[in-house]
Amino acid sequence: MSTSIAWIDGHWGTAAALSLPLDDRGVLLADGLFETVLIRNGQPQLLHEHLQRWTNSAALLGMDPPPQHNELEPLIQEAIQRIQLNESDGALRLNWSRGSTEQRGIALPNSSIHRFWLGLHPCSAVFTPVTTITSRHEHRNASSRLSRCKTFAYGQAIQARREAQDQGVDDALLLNTAGAMCCGTTANLMIRRRGQWLTPALSSGCLPGVMRGRALAQGLAVETELTAEFEANDQAVLINSLSCRPIAAHNGRPMAATTRALELWHSLLD
Repeated sequence: MSTSIAWIDGHWGTAAALSLPLDDRGVLLADGLFETVLIRNGQPQLLHEHLQRWTNSAALLGMDPPPQHNELEPLIQEAIQRIQLNESDGALRLNWSRGSTEQRGIALPNSSIHRFWLGLHPCSAVFTPVTTITSRHEHRNASSRLSRCKTFAYGQAIQARREAQDQGVDDALLLNTAGAMCCGTTANLMIRRRGQWLTPALSSGCLPGVMRGRALAQGLAVETELTAEFEANDQAVLINSLSCRPIAAHNGRPMAATTRALELWHSLLD
């Protein structure tokens, strides 16, 4: 079985073998969006929700609408077949950039042909606990449109993760510019407090995560403004489409253990 597969401009191959034009704004300026979709037992999970966020984000950033289900479904199924994930799990990444331009600088082109490509890798969901710190250097901008979109620009998350690793822990939590608790570097934050799952409101600057949205829609969680510190006996998880990881310790202090991470994550896929 191949380890991965990718597609761009009608061509299949490995991600290492295929290429993007060097004048693509996604390469030059991180001017693009992506979605990471769980493939479970050979089937994409919550694809409708991912495509809805993708479409909403493109409109918010003034991009053309990205490909939709009828165009994507045959490609996704072929990718699954090519690396024989029919009964296995994987991570599908859908990419949408503003495309190539002959002009330099950040000015928006008068017209451009947006570019789509995808990649699929075997991958299993992760539920192992993590240790975290609060980032001192990186904060989410609650008023930025970019905070509401899953863009190519992950520099802030990389630097916060680097800060965490320099301190010997797994990940960092980010506050927003008002000092309220917001999210992890690549996942939404959910806190179980006095028997209720809580998650920061979108007004905090957190990404409108698909799993977060499912938890709210199913009444399993409620939005609230969270202070910069956990309360005693809080249980917390970092959750996204590929993981639900309990926080075992934060800023060097042990957190109350939760056994509900796996149960929570699976309930959101049903």
